[in-house]
Amino acid sequence: MTRRPVIEYYFSFISLWSYVGSRRLQQLVRERNAQIIYKPINIMDIFSISGGLPVKQRAAQRQAYRLVEMERWTKLRGLPIVQHPKFYPADPSLAHRVLLAAIDDLGHDSEHVHEFARKGLETVWANEADIADEKTIVDVAKGSGLDGERYLKSALADEKLSKQEQSLNEEAVAKQVFGAPFFFYKGEPFWGQDRIEMLDEAIKSGRELIPLPTLS
Repeated sequence: MTRRPVIEYYFSFISLWSYVGSRRLQQLVRERNAQIIYKPINIMDIFSISGGLPVKQRAAQRQAYRLVEMERWTKLRGLPIVQHPKFYPADPSLAHRVLLAAIDDLGHDSEHVHEFARKGLETVWANEADIADEKTIVDVAKGSGLDGERYLKSALADEKLSKQEQSLNEEAVAKQVFGAPFFFYKGEPFWGQDRIEMLDEAIKSGRELIPLPTLS
């Protein structure tokens, strides 16, 4: 029996490019019978230690070009977009822990988990709602078929989820993650939603994988 492809997926609900690639990633999962291992991270923390900058701290020319790319890619992917979301950048930590609570209960393969992961991104970038707001999180969870109140309660009270959240960030740093979305397939890294087609090719072809070197 052929083993299912397993994709490690480092992302954040406030990551524009995670949103842009979200539907294409789920298409890949369906077509390749792949499994996503969801790994939400603190993208601002990752930026701070890897040389990246929050959007508003980038040079004006980089901010301007980002808007051009945003328009191009959302049209190509067929997605709605709010260029300047009212609540960006909200703190996604609580929503991330709700996702982890749902995964702990239902597993990574749950359709409800997939929906919450996608809808959490839409909350910021299409619906312009506050992903840090408890009621918003519960509503998004319910809209994904999850018991929103129960998972929110776990996210607020369960220290294990906070430790898991921190552990995922430490893991991302150790694996040289520097942005989102960041995918690993059999140890090969793919940074950015515009690498999903490359990820798909690696899975489909079965070619030799390219590991990320450790630089001294």
